[in-house]
Amino acid sequence: MAGEEINEDYPVEIHEYLSTFENSIGAVDEMLKTMMSVSRNELLQKLDPLEQAKVDLVSAYTLNSMFWVYLATQGVNPKEHPVKQELERIRVYMNKVKEITDKKKAGKLDKGAASRFVKNALWQPKPKHAVKVGNKGKK
Repeated sequence: MAGEEINEDYPVEIHEYLSTFENSIGAVDEMLKTMMSVSRNELLQKLDPLEQAKVDLVSAYTLNSMFWVYLATQGVNPKEHPVKQELERIRVYMNKVKEITDKKKAGKLDKGAASRFVKNALWQPKPKHAVKVGNKGKK
């Protein structure tokens, strides 16, 4: 964007920010085109239920975030709009899905093996009776 002519309708100081914003909008547009090229049913059929939930949550969060930005561009304070509660609600569900994913990734504890490991790792003195019986047999 360095070779572009700067528009006189806005301050020169924000030109770099606007260029970055324009590039970001282009990237979002390309992602949306990619997502829209495949039907939702086709996409969800290839995923397990947990992955389907992730796709739905990310889609809902993205749309609400874009609406948040739209409200801000229209001069409406999005912090006082119901979209804030919706974003919070979606974030709660995203955290629940993350907890489920983390639980699946966590290793399972084999209690029997753990107790055998601890029992064998601890030093246990030999009973006095067993030592005497062993010495009598050697004489």
